[in-house]
Amino acid sequence: MIREVLRMGDPRLLRRAAPVEVFATRELAALIQDMRDTMAHLNGAGLAAPQIGVDLRVVIFGGGANPRYPDASSVPDTVLINPVLTPLSDDEEGGWEGCLSVPGLRGWVSRWTDLHYAGFDEQGQAFARRATGFHARVVQHECDHLDGVLYPMRVRDFSRFGYTEVLFPDGVVAADD
Repeated sequence: MIREVLRMGDPRLLRRAAPVEVFATRELAALIQDMRDTMAHLNGAGLAAPQIGVDLRVVIFGGGANPRYPDASSVPDTVLINPVLTPLSDDEEGGWEGCLSVPGLRGWVSRWTDLHYAGFDEQGQAFARRATGFHARVVQHECDHLDGVLYPMRVRDFSRFGYTEVLFPDGVVAADD
């Protein structure tokens, strides 16, 4: 089912989400399916449970080419529950980000370029993966939602934040600048 995405200003987006304690339930499977349906409907690169009003540490991301990020490398289709992110270097890279909870806007955000993430899948199986590039950016962006952080809170230079149609009048969002 396609769910309504909460928008910036809703206090539920500012809370730290609770960890999932029970896996492989019908409720968790339904949540993940609703997240997938909602993300696909809105052409999202990822979605966090708090964005649809569910206060749990669940994110999804990936799943193929994305018209909102046409130049981005592919990201594996992933369900990540109770994530732990560890940067593998101090190197950061800036890039344009958007968000389904902040529609119509883009901002230049610096993120770690190389990280390790670990967590659980929907069945409760532990897994870990290394991510670089756009994959690393998406993971960090989505996991920020679990801690009540929206990408505008990470924008350092507000001359590089604005409406997508003004920043990119030709409709093409640059991968980098």
